[in-house]
Amino acid sequence: MASAADGIGSLGTEQSHVNVPVADPGAWATAMNNLGIVPMGLTGQQLVSDSICIQGFDPNLGILTPINPMMAGITLVPPHPVAELPVIKEIIHCKSCTLFPQNPNLPPPSTRERPPGCKTVFVGGLPENATEEIVKEVFDQCGEIVAIRKSKKNFCHIRYIEEFMVDKALYLSGYRMRIGSSTDKKDSGRIHVDFAQARDDLYEWECKQRLLAREERHRRKIHEERLRPPSPPPIMHYSEHEAALLAEKLKEDNKFSEASAVLFTWVDRGEVNRRTANHFYSMIQSANSHVRRLMNEKAQHEEEMELAKEHFKNSLLAILTQFEQITAVFTAATRQKAWDHFSKAQRKNIDIWRKQCEELRNAHSEEIMGIRREEEMEMSDEDLEENPCKKIRMEDTVLSAQSCALREENDSLRWQLDAYRNEVELLKKEQGKAYRTEEDHTQEQQLHFLQHTMQNMQQQLLRLQEELKGKELELEQARDEQRYLEGEVLSLREKLLNAMESVDLMNHNSEGLEKGVNGTAALYQHREKNNETVIWGPLRSEKEALLLGIISTFLHVHPFGANIEYLWSYIQRLDTKISASELERLMVRLPNMFKQEFSGVGATLEKRWKFCGFEALKSA
Repeated sequence: MASAADGIGSLGTEQSHVNVPVADPGAWATAMNNLGIVPMGLTGQQLVSDSICIQGFDPNLGILTPINPMMAGITLVPPHPVAELPVIKEIIHCKSCTLFPQNPNLPPPSTRERPPGCKTVFVGGLPENATEEIVKEVFDQCGEIVAIRKSKKNFCHIRYIEEFMVDKALYLSGYRMRIGSSTDKKDSGRIHVDFAQARDDLYEWECKQRLLAREERHRRKIHEERLRPPSPPPIMHYSEHEAALLAEKLKEDNKFSEASAVLFTWVDRGEVNRRTANHFYSMIQSANSHVRRLMNEKAQHEEEMELAKEHFKNSLLAILTQFEQITAVFTAATRQKAWDHFSKAQRKNIDIWRKQCEELRNAHSEEIMGIRREEEMEMSDEDLEENPCKKIRMEDTVLSAQSCALREENDSLRWQLDAYRNEVELLKKEQGKAYRTEEDHTQEQQLHFLQHTMQNMQQQLLRLQEELKGKELELEQARDEQRYLEGEVLSLREKLLNAMESVDLMNHNSEGLEKGVNGTAALYQHREKNNETVIWGPLRSEKEALLLGIISTFLHVHPFGANIEYLWSYIQRLDTKISASELERLMVRLPNMFKQEFSGVGATLEKRWKFCGFEALKSA
């Protein structure tokens, strides 16, 4: 075993340091199979290229293990894997030890839940003679090791410098380690690699999370400062020079908004006093002069809006007219004189188009009705409100107060009118439900006709079901009569067989001791001749088939036969309702499987049944 184990290392020409040749590869494979390990990688070929090996991997150590592309932490994982490839583990050769993979048919080793920021692994199942140098030699291939804490109880903890190295170390879980070529029990062991909880890992992970949180808060703060609107420019303090400039700005349309904000700030600060009251009054008067401009602009915009509404209304009316024309075309096409000439698919498409057109027409008509309601609600605006041009010419405060009061009354009247219109629409809807159009009436007639046809079909179906039930009852009665007649025939057959057996016994007793054992064959031949008159039939039920199997098995294990009482006492344990006559009747019906023989003379005469099914098959 040791020589074979040493010889396996010579197969890797460039990666192994053992130069002993393999004496018998077949013996090595047999030994590996006995250990429950599938020998792999015996060709010594490099399974993966140097470009995808672990960083910092020393090829002179002779590790032939291919890197698993699906292992976490390795940058070989494709962005969108098509299918999960099976992991193939091979034998790993090191300077001081050899690692054998576990049987691929066994389930993979279990691992605990991964702690956050885990950089430490637990390695158990080490050989008793394993040293810290051997452990470092094996697990140093997975990455740079920070510290190794080895215990005297065949386990240790290994801490790496990065988290992804832990995933590479887990790849070695399940391997069987053997130190050198020794077969001693202390020099071999199955290693188990799992995640380990370490305070250092948790502390570093928490520090990293706090650092990321600080960076995120800093980025969020910078983003908020960038999106924050700029502060408004500071308002200068009041002075006569600034007041003169502000008065000029108030007269310009493009600078009025900025100037009014400054004026509001000065008044709010308390800059108005007896000395500056005249300047502020002139600026307020300039601000008031913009009311006329604003009213003119409003009137102009209202006129433009009315023109746009009129144009929109005319366009909707034109569209609605075209929808009505298209609906008329579909209505004409659905009449019988044209409808019968279309195919089924064409009718279906025309019906779908007609429904879509009607829905669009109804939607446009509702939109036009809404526009008309808005116009009706505003019909009293021209009578109750004065012309905007005349209002501009009148500067009397009394008239402005009256206009405000009229506006309030107009709003209240408009709200009342809207409520009345809503009530009228509700009444119209309630009354409209009582009236049905001609189309609805025809649809209702068609629905009644279909319902009537469906009822007739259901009645016919019920009648057919009743007739079917009557036929089934008649068939069941005929079957019962047939079973009764078959029972009578079987009873007659049994009586006939009993009579024949009694005749055979009387003849046998008269012959005496002269015939001896030869009488058995003669009686059997005579019985076969008499049984030719019986009509043999097939099995009639599943119970008979079950009895046939049990009897065949019982007689097969009794090659010298068994009498009917012995057989009946065995089967009665399984079915207490069975009788010996039923068993004998069943075996008599199957002469190709069971035969009856007589043994003994006189008072010791005994009938035995034997299983002869195999003899019948051979003869056939």
